[in-house]
Amino acid sequence: MALSEMNGDGSEQEEGGCQEPDVIARGNILESFAESQEIRGLINSLKGIYEDLGTREVTIEKFIVIMDKYQEQPHLLDSHLEWMMHLLLDVVRDNKSPSPLVHLAFKFLYIITKVRGYKIFLRLFPHEVADLQPVLDMFADQNPKDYETWETRYMLLLWLSMTCLIPFDLARLDGNILSEEGHTRMPIMDRILKVAKSYLVVSDKARDAAAVLVSRFITRPDVKQKRMADFLDWALSTLSKSSFQTMEGTIVMDGMLQALAQLFKHGKRDDCLPYASTVLECLDNCKLSESNQTLLRKLGVKLVQRLGLTFLKPKVAKWRYQRGCRSLAANLQFSAQVPVAQNVGIAAVDAADDEEEYDIPGEVENVIEQLLIGLKDKDTIVRWSAAKGIGRITGRLPKELADDVVGSLLDCFSFQETDNSWHGGCLALAELGRRGLLLPSRIADVVPVILKALTYDEKRGACSVGSNVRDAACYVCWAFARAYDPLEVKPFVNQISSALVIAAVFDRDINCRRAASAAFQENVGRQGTFPHGIDILTAADYFAVGNRVNCFLNISVYIASFPEYTQSMIDHLVNMKINHWDGVIRELSTKALHNLTPQVPEYMTNVVLPRLLPLAVGTDLHTRHGAILACAEITHALYKLAAENNRSVTNYFNEKSLEGLKQIHWELCSRQLYRGLGGELMRPAVCTLIEKLSLSKMPFREDPIIDGWQWLINDSLRSLPLVSSTARQQIKEAAVSALAALCNEYYINEQREANPALQGELLQQYISELQNTEEMIRCGFSLALGALPRFLLKGKLQQVLEGLKKVICISHKDVSFAESRRDGLKATAKVCQTVGVKREGPQDEFVCKDNVIQIYMMLLNGMSDYTTDSRGDVGAWVREAAMTSLMEVTLFLVQNEPELLDANICKQLMCCVAQQSAEKIDRFRAHAGSVFLTLLYFDNPPISYIPHREELERIFPRSEAVTLNWNAPSQAFPRITQLLGLTTYQYYVLLGLTVSVGGLTETTFKLLQWQNFNLKKQYCLNGK
Repeated sequence: MALSEMNGDGSEQEEGGCQEPDVIARGNILESFAESQEIRGLINSLKGIYEDLGTREVTIEKFIVIMDKYQEQPHLLDSHLEWMMHLLLDVVRDNKSPSPLVHLAFKFLYIITKVRGYKIFLRLFPHEVADLQPVLDMFADQNPKDYETWETRYMLLLWLSMTCLIPFDLARLDGNILSEEGHTRMPIMDRILKVAKSYLVVSDKARDAAAVLVSRFITRPDVKQKRMADFLDWALSTLSKSSFQTMEGTIVMDGMLQALAQLFKHGKRDDCLPYASTVLECLDNCKLSESNQTLLRKLGVKLVQRLGLTFLKPKVAKWRYQRGCRSLAANLQFSAQVPVAQNVGIAAVDAADDEEEYDIPGEVENVIEQLLIGLKDKDTIVRWSAAKGIGRITGRLPKELADDVVGSLLDCFSFQETDNSWHGGCLALAELGRRGLLLPSRIADVVPVILKALTYDEKRGACSVGSNVRDAACYVCWAFARAYDPLEVKPFVNQISSALVIAAVFDRDINCRRAASAAFQENVGRQGTFPHGIDILTAADYFAVGNRVNCFLNISVYIASFPEYTQSMIDHLVNMKINHWDGVIRELSTKALHNLTPQVPEYMTNVVLPRLLPLAVGTDLHTRHGAILACAEITHALYKLAAENNRSVTNYFNEKSLEGLKQIHWELCSRQLYRGLGGELMRPAVCTLIEKLSLSKMPFREDPIIDGWQWLINDSLRSLPLVSSTARQQIKEAAVSALAALCNEYYINEQREANPALQGELLQQYISELQNTEEMIRCGFSLALGALPRFLLKGKLQQVLEGLKKVICISHKDVSFAESRRDGLKATAKVCQTVGVKREGPQDEFVCKDNVIQIYMMLLNGMSDYTTDSRGDVGAWVREAAMTSLMEVTLFLVQNEPELLDANICKQLMCCVAQQSAEKIDRFRAHAGSVFLTLLYFDNPPISYIPHREELERIFPRSEAVTLNWNAPSQAFPRITQLLGLTTYQYYVLLGLTVSVGGLTETTFKLLQWQNFNLKKQYCLNGK
C-alpha cells in the first residue's frame, strides 16, 4: 500500500520515457458510458445467439472489452446498472429460458459486477418476499462441480444474500411444512444455511459470495437466536479438522475464515462477544502464521483484528489528536500570519479526567501480539491488513495502553529486523498518524526512525531489498502532513524536507522517487513550512522525477542551489550512493557530485575529498569503485571552477590531497587489486581517474606516477581477452580516453613537440601489438593509435597507416577478426582527422595527394567484408564502420582540401554506399541510407563529382531526407530499386539486392520479388 499505488500509478516505465506524461494524461479521459446503446443491443441479442458457439464467444468478448474500459472509472456505470440488471434478470426469470441462456445472462451480470464491485451491485438486486423462493429453487438446478458455470452460482449467492434480508421472520414463510406426500419439507432458514455451508467449501469464486451470504444471513435477528451458535460450532469444527498442508484443506480453511471474518465484521458486538474467545482459541490452534498460503495468513490477520474489535467497546478515543483546522485555504491563511500562542491541534480532553474507565479483556493482548507478528509477514497484503488492524484497535484503547502499542511498534525498526518488519512498521505508523492515534509527544521518537526508513537499503547478494520500505516511509510522511498541525511538526521540518528531497531525486526506484515527490507536495500544501517548497515542486514534480538521469544530473543541481539542502544532498551521495550495489547509481552519483561541486567548493575540498581518499583504497569493492570515480569527478569540477576564476587548480588541493590522489594507483597495484573480477571495476575506474587528473592539469609532470599510469593503460589493453565480455567495452573505452588525455598533458614539451625517444618507443610498441594473435588486443591498440594526439603522430603517419592497413585487410588466419577490422577502420578515420590535411604536405605528417588514394582504398576494402560466423553477419560491423569512416574523412577533406577528391573516388564511394543501402538488416540499411543522403545533401561546401546528382535528388527529395524511414523495407526498397535505372549504380545496387534476396528475412525477400516484378513490367512497357 505504497503512496505511489495510492496515486494510481501502476507501472514503472522506462526511466527516460519522455512520452510518459502524455500516456498518463490520456489514461482517464472517459466522461460518460458512451457504449450504453451497444451494450443494450448485446444484452437484447442473447436470446438469438446463445445456441451458436462462435457468435456467443464474439458477443462475450465484445461485452468484456467494453466493460474493461471502465475499470479505472467504474462510477460512470452507476446510472446504467439498474437497466442492465433488469434486462438480464428478465432473461433469468423467464421460465421459457433454457439453461444455457440463463448461464449466459449470469455471466454478463458477473462481468458487470467485476468492474463495478459487488458491494455497489448488490443493492440493486430485487429483494421482495416473492423473490426468495425462486432464487432458492434455482440452486436445485446447479451443479457445484460444473466449472464452466461458476458465474451463475456466484451471482445467485449474491442475490440470495440480498433477498434473505426481508424484514419478516423466515418461519412465517414456511407455512405448512408438511408436503402433500406427508414428508416434512426443510424450513427456508435451514435451506439457506445448507446452501451457504455447501458453497463455503467449493474451489471457485462462489466461496467468496457464500461468505457474504453468511455474514448477512446469520446476523438476522431470528437466525442468530436459532442458528448462530450451531453455525459457529460447525465452522470452528471444520476449521480445526482442516490442514493447510493440502489443497483441499486450504480451500476449506479459506471459506471458513472468510465467513468468520465477514460475520464478526457485520454482526453486532453483543451478539458476537460470547463466541469471540472460542474463535480466537481455535484460530491460535490453527497456527496460520506457519502456512505458506498468503491468503490464509491474510484472512487470519483479518479475523484476529475483527475479534479484537469485538472484545473492545465501539468508541472513539477521546485522547486522540485532533487537528483543529482542516481547510486548505485556512491553513495557507494561517501559515501566512505570525504564529500565535494557541494550540490548534490538541488532544481533545485529558484522558485522566474524561476517559471512561473499563477493564480491557486479556485476549486483547494476544490479538495485538498476533497483529504485531503480522506486521513482519513476508507478504505485503498481510502486513497491510495487520497495519489497519493495529490502527483500528489502538483507537479503542486507553491512552496508556495505546502508547505501549506505539512503543512495541517502534521495536519493529531495529536493524536486527528484516525489511518486512520495517515495511510493516511504516504502514502501521502511517495508519496511527492518519487516525490521530500517534500523539505529538511521540513524534520525536518516530521521526528519526522514518528518516532511516527513507534511506533503507539492505544488500542481498548482487542486489538489495528495501524499496518497499522507502516507499512506505514516504507514505508515513504523506500521512503526517495531513494529520498534524504545522506547529507540531515545525521542529522536524528541515530533517523531513531534506530526507524527502533526497529520496525524490536520488532514489534508485521510480516508484520511490514519485512517492517522495508526492509526500513533499503534500507537506508543502498542508504544512506550508518546507523551505522553498513551491520552487522545488516546480522542478521535481511527479513526472519530472520519472527520469533518473535527469534527477541526478539536473534537478539535483537546482535544488542544491538552496543552501538548506546542499550539504545534506552531498553527504547522502558520499555516504549512501557511491557505495551502492548498482554500478549505474555509483556512476550517476559521482557525476552528480561533479555538478554539485561549484555550489560548495570549500566543503568539497576540505571535507568530502579527505573522506573519499581513504575509501578509494579501502577493502569494499563497490565503495572503492565509487570513491575513485568520485575523486576523479570532484577534481575535474574543481579544475573547471579554478579555470573560470583564473586560478590554479592547486589552490584547492594541499600536499596531502595531491599525494593521496597519486597513491591510489600505487596502492591498488601493490595489493594486486587490478586482477580478477574486481579488476574489471578497478581498471576503468582508475583510467577515468587518470583522464580527469590529466584534464585537470595536475602538477605531476616528470613524476613517476606518469609511468605507472601508462603501464596501467597498456596493461588494460593487453588484458582485454581476459575480462568478461560485458566489461570489455567499458575498459577499452576508458583506457583509450585516459591515453588521449595523458598524452596531451604530460607527453608534450614547451615546443609543443614530443620527446623523440618516447614517441618512437610508444608507436613501435602499439604498432607491433596490431599483429597480436588475440583479436581484442588488436582492437584496443587500434583505437589507442586513433586516440593519439597530433604531436605523437608527426613524422610517423605512414608507419601508423601501414600498421592499420594490416589490421583492416582480411587474411586467411584472421578472417574471423571482424571486431579488430571494425576498430581499425575507426582508428584510421580518427588518425586522418587528427593529423589534418594538406595537399602538398609530406605524407608522413598530413593527409595529402600522395596518400589519399591509399587511405580511401583501406576504407573501401571494408565495404566488401561479408564475413559470417556463428554470431551471424559479423562483416556488417565492419561495413558499418567503413561507411562512417568514409563519411567522416570525405566531409573532412571537402571542408579543407576539396581538390583531393577526384571523380573516381566519389564514384566508388557513392556506389559502395548505395550497395549497402540495399542491405537486408534494417539497422545497417538505415545507417547506409543516412550516410548516402548526408553525402548527397552536404552543403558546406557540396561534394563534387557525385554521379547522377540530379536524378538522385529526384529519387530522394531533400524534403523527405529526414522523414524517409530506411528501417522499413516497404519505404526503402521502392526508392533503392529506382537506382537500377542509373547506369553508374546499376551493378552495385543489383549486387546489394542479390545479397538481400539470398538472406533469411522473408519480408525483404517477398518485397524484393514484388519490386522485381514491377521493374520488369516497367521495362517491358518502355520497350527495353
